[in-house]
Amino acid sequence: MATDIRPRDTGLPPTMVPLATLIGRELRGGKSEKPAIRYGHAAFAKRGEDYFLVRPDCLRVPGDASSSFSVFAIFDGHNGVSAAVFAKEHLLDHVMSAIPQGIGREEWLQTLPRALVAGFVKTDIDFQRKGETSGTTATLVVVDGWTVTVASVGDSRCILDSQDGVVSLLTVDHRLEENTEERERVTASGGEVGRLNLCGGKEIGPLRCWPGGLCLSRSIGDTDVGEFIVPIPHVKQVKLSSAGGRLIIASDGIWDALSSELAAKACRGLPAELAAKLVVKL
Repeated sequence: MATDIRPRDTGLPPTMVPLATLIGRELRGGKSEKPAIRYGHAAFAKRGEDYFLVRPDCLRVPGDASSSFSVFAIFDGHNGVSAAVFAKEHLLDHVMSAIPQGIGREEWLQTLPRALVAGFVKTDIDFQRKGETSGTTATLVVVDGWTVTVASVGDSRCILDSQDGVVSLLTVDHRLEENTEERERVTASGGEVGRLNLCGGKEIGPLRCWPGGLCLSRSIGDTDVGEFIVPIPHVKQVKLSSAGGRLIIASDGIWDALSSELAAKACRGLPAELAAKLVVKL
């Protein structure tokens, strides 16, 4: 999925504004026009376990178009599709219900990271009550004006390609093979991390958490893998300059084949819909 956050077309070239300047303007009560958002998505999944959520027209205040924000998410299911479908249908509602009503935009943005954590945990609890064993990664992106807030569990990734060509990773991969901190968290909690052990003692494949054998340390669902796999997301909130940028959100099938830099570079200058299709085909 590719999402462009750009200045609205004024006929003039975009100008770079330092982050500190933007923050200063907001603190002084200055107004900045909301960016134009363009998005596109594409998929190629053999098992059909990836699901998108695209909500470009959400409102903080019902009936008030000036309170609009956009939500984009991807859910990469495993061991079945139930967890991915459930998260797509319920995660956003649980996040929004964790935010107090009647607060202003700045307070709303300040509350959002905590609400995202609460929403992920609530979604996991509700799904586990169903007694099903599937699981899913979840990467959810909220765009409100020039502020981007990302929450994620698993190894679906969101990158930001800013107008000046700097590529930033806005998520953390929760793969036990690569994430030392997560391995230490799991083992400190009493879990076991190791590779699949075949007859004769031969170990194969990536590092996994036992019991269950999941190679991720964080997810929604996965009732059968024990208490060491948690739904608490990594959350990052950034403010873009008025030059804008492009977000690329994709599951591990993309990032196993492409680096963040190559994915961003390959589709620069392309419309969002075409960029999404190109990244999937590379």
